[in-house]
Amino acid sequence: MNKNIKQNYLKKINELKKHNKFYYENSSPVITDKEYDKLKKEILDLEKKYNFLKSKWSPSSAIGYKPSKNFLKSRHRTKMLSLSNAFNEEDLINFEKKISNFLNTNSLKNNIEYSVEPKIDGISASLTYKNNSLALGVSRGNGIEGEIITENLKTVNSIPKKINNKDFPKDIDIRGEVYIEKKDFEKLKDRFANPRNAASGSLRQKDSNETKKIPLKFIAYTYGFVKNSSFKKQSEFLNLLENWGFETNKLNCIVKGVENLIKNHKEFEKKRHDLDFDVDGLVYKINNI
Repeated sequence: MNKNIKQNYLKKINELKKHNKFYYENSSPVITDKEYDKLKKEILDLEKKYNFLKSKWSPSSAIGYKPSKNFLKSRHRTKMLSLSNAFNEEDLINFEKKISNFLNTNSLKNNIEYSVEPKIDGISASLTYKNNSLALGVSRGNGIEGEIITENLKTVNSIPKKINNKDFPKDIDIRGEVYIEKKDFEKLKDRFANPRNAASGSLRQKDSNETKKIPLKFIAYTYGFVKNSSFKKQSEFLNLLENWGFETNKLNCIVKGVENLIKNHKEFEKKRHDLDFDVDGLVYKINNI
């Protein structure tokens, strides 16, 4: 029986490896994000049920995929970790329980403040600013190191090249998503399978003049390494990003407790298809950093 379980597990691991290559290295996924998340969940559920199952390619230990050989690499000063999934109310309740257990308190029950942010389906990038100027741009890669794509990222108009605000940190990694709006993709759809592929393919051009021809946009949502930060909340940091000249998502909001997260999600689902960009879910972060 154990042999059959292991064979089934390894089959799913191999399937995940194949789809990781399509998604991260070739920038041309062949299954939907929902199907990919389902496969990941099946692997994690098997590992939870049978503790003898283990693989270095498991989603519990692997993040993304190794960077391409076409670009120089750069190690992220702070890892770009992947997100865990919540598929239903029970997952959210367990998420909040883990938070309360970690903080060793029950008084926060139903009162945890979350920063809720739509997850744009694009390409994650990390921008390093030193002494107010953009010094380095790196793709997410495998979460530990990514591809240096600075010149390509400099062609994106919504990425500030220099920031003059006095409160801007002297050394910071700003993280966000590079994407293409649906209306702009209409003009490119004969060349790319979907907006995400268009964004990924454009960022990985060897010639930045080619990248410049694609109407890429950038939305900032968090930070990696930062020197001398003063902000205490994620929502405060999002406001600072706007003050510094970055675009942030207008649908970001603050929500308290699981019940309100579910209510907000239902409202969001009604309007997600009217948005001018593809979204593959909502991200929940504890607002208090």
